[in-house]
Amino acid sequence: MDRCQTCGNEYDKVFEVTKDGARYVFDSFECAIEKLAPRCGSCGLRVIGHGVEKDELIFCCVNCAELAGVHELQDRA
Repeated sequence: MDRCQTCGNEYDKVFEVTKDGARYVFDSFECAIEKLAPRCGSCGLRVIGHGVEKDELIFCCVNCAELAGVHELQDRA
């Protein structure tokens, strides 16, 4: 059995995720999201959908981008 890298749970049904050449082991999607999903640059929520980006900044939505001073992004074209 392997151990989840987020919560430490030892579990027989873990799964692996490879990101940027690094291997991660998790026992749930919840733990994978906590470890790997970026945080919104404005409100701090985990961005688990597409979000919006400007350069290296990631936001959960256009409203958060605007609150952070990024005004050229759109939710829809």
